[in-house]
Amino acid sequence: MSIQEKRVAVLVEDLYEDLELWYPVLRLREAGARVQIVGPRHQEYRSKHGYPATADTAMDEVRGEDFDAVIIPGGYAPDRMRRFAPLVALVRQAAQAGRVVAAICHGGWMLASADVVRDKTVTGFFAIRDDLVNAGGRYVDREVVRDGNLVTSRRPEDLPAFCRTILEALAEA
Repeated sequence: MSIQEKRVAVLVEDLYEDLELWYPVLRLREAGARVQIVGPRHQEYRSKHGYPATADTAMDEVRGEDFDAVIIPGGYAPDRMRRFAPLVALVRQAAQAGRVVAAICHGGWMLASADVVRDKTVTGFFAIRDDLVNAGGRYVDREVVRDGNLVTSRRPEDLPAFCRTILEALAEA
């Protein structure tokens, strides 16, 4: 399956980190993937800096198996996302179905809540290291880590490596 046939969900909630949402959205669209922004509801969300992003799809309209990849941006949005059981279930379903699941910065909070880091090597923003370890992950401090279908990165400066690794994983899927 070519990248043009791949379906990718990028999760959104208020207080997302601008670059960590928009860089993957634009980079994957540029590569030809069909990217949907998925939020708790079909509405507009604001970044930490006030930049808007409108969810194309509400979480209750999709399942993890509907996508070839699910991407979780950071900022404070993941702390808000994990309060919605169906959004956490979407991440869990995608991971269990062997889909690419990628999280950057604080996005690892969603991975911990979805219980998909157990026995996996992961990275993330240093402040959530304990959360990832307590969820059973092996934390390392690297710009990008791929462990099977799971891709993680630490911060906006890691976005080139993060997106490159997501594209590589999608090409193999």
